Amino acid sequence: MSKLSLLDFGFFVAETEASPKHVGGLLICKRPARSSPGYAKSLYQEYLGFTDVKAPFNKCIHLSLTAYPRWKTVTVDVSKHIFFHTLDKNKNDRQGLYELVSELHTPMLDRSRPLWEMHVIDGLADGRFAMYYKMHHAYADGVTMSSWMTDSFSASADDLELLPIWTLSRTRRERKRAQLNQELLAAIWKDVVGGSRRFFGVGRLATMLFLESIKLTKNAIALPFVSSAKTPLTGQVTAGRQFATAAVSMERVNKIRTRTRSTLNHVALTCLDGALRSYLNDLGIELNRPITIQMPVNLRKSGENSLGNKIGIIQVELSAPTDDPYVRLRNIGYSLRNVRTMVDSVAPEAIESYTLITNLVAQIAETLRLSNHMPPMGNTLVSNVPGPKDHLYIKGACLEEMHPISTLPPSNLLNITLFSYAGELYFGMIATDELPHLDQLAHYIGVAFSELEDTVLHNKG
Repeated sequence: MSKLSLLDFGFFVAETEASPKHVGGLLICKRPARSSPGYAKSLYQEYLGFTDVKAPFNKCIHLSLTAYPRWKTVTVDVSKHIFFHTLDKNKNDRQGLYELVSELHTPMLDRSRPLWEMHVIDGLADGRFAMYYKMHHAYADGVTMSSWMTDSFSASADDLELLPIWTLSRTRRERKRAQLNQELLAAIWKDVVGGSRRFFGVGRLATMLFLESIKLTKNAIALPFVSSAKTPLTGQVTAGRQFATAAVSMERVNKIRTRTRSTLNHVALTCLDGALRSYLNDLGIELNRPITIQMPVNLRKSGENSLGNKIGIIQVELSAPTDDPYVRLRNIGYSLRNVRTMVDSVAPEAIESYTLITNLVAQIAETLRLSNHMPPMGNTLVSNVPGPKDHLYIKGACLEEMHPISTLPPSNLLNITLFSYAGELYFGMIATDELPHLDQLAHYIGVAFSELEDTVLHNKG
């Protein structure tokens, strides 16, 4: 058995029926030309034959009153993890698909078994089918999961080999295991020096946040729990989920990036800032201060491939209220550059400690059902996971769309994940079913992008 990191264990501590801690992905595929209508059902049946399950998909959580929680290797019955669905003919459009995925994403995974599922969904119009993956966040962070997903598909329609995600190349796993053994040896030294790095890093970070609180600095990491505005985006997380998406072509995004010398994050967050303000205005809420988001940051060093999660979550202020999309873009770019500089100046151990402390406070509030009465850490959580640049295939079927589906942090009723794939930037939005008109927020993302595009490319030239 292998020991869980504190962050991985935190996902189990925070998990409830109302707030499960799994993440997922919705993949929409086009059947190969001249394939039979039973293609998706045949694919499902073939998946059931892959019973040689590799880590971490053969791991259960082992909780004990006398020992630290660990992963335990078990024998896997894949028929309890792989499922088949057919959409009704009168509900086989995108909305019907999203409703089914929302239902599948709502319940917790069964802790008596390895914490993953895969659902093949047939019956979509125009010869399409979908696959919905669901796995516990303690298995890995979003970047790692995206890498696993990519490895389970082919780069060519002519490659008909099926390589399920739970049976990834044994050679690759052995290389990673060897690397983990090296990391274990290095951990002895890290335990010696890591404590001091963490201590001094936390002290440095605390000083920066103090200076921010007394307004001697601006646009470093935003302070948590200071958003006093009451909006439908925050409060006590409840059971029931809804899912919506938006998409923008990367060609359009890159034109704006080139003209303004901005990053993809700058452009995407500018669109989200404008969309969220329009959405809140529809609900009669006009914020007079910047929207604050929680934003995961990758703390892995280049080339590091360890399993589990190695991320921090920090608070970032977006733009002050403005009707000018270009001004909004510049404000957000300024804020993100300063945040990146600040994060790079602090030891990763300090960011990890900061994440654990702030999330612990928020989790205690949610456990005591106080999230409706105290300020949230931020207005929503936004993450960005890069995906493959070219189309992938599964036994000749083209993977046309990849949509991320995340989990909800304490006090946040909405989580937005960006995912770039095959020339498209996808916005995957998961929310409690109490959040009104989520599809309208998806619409406003497209509107905000068009406004930014028009301002930058036509009026700022």
